Amino acid sequence: MSTPIRTMIILCALATGLVTVSAQAATAAGDAWRDAHPRRAQVNGRLAHQQARIRHEVREGELSPQHAAQLSREDHAIRLQERRMAARQDGHITAAQQARLNHEENAVSRQIPR
Repeated sequence: MSTPIRTMIILCALATGLVTVSAQAATAAGDAWRDAHPRRAQVNGRLAHQQARIRHEVREGELSPQHAAQLSREDHAIRLQERRMAARQDGHITAAQQARLNHEENAVSRQIPR
């Protein structure tokens, strides 16, 4: 094989690799944006806050470990529901879905002593 042909093959292979890496980087950036979508971030931040409240109330003796486990399971179910909703919509949740999730979180929140 002559040198110009070999050089052309190498350049084509490098260009293909560059395009592949660029596409993967763009996909990763898109995934990060979807994970940080404001409605999803609000729901997930609230779930994290509720988990901290549950742990605090167990330490203070205001909540039994059994009840805490039940509340944690309910929060976990809400988190899974949020992920399923987002998976169906390219990483987003609608305002109506956010309201529904917040309504469910309110029910769990009311069960945590203050």
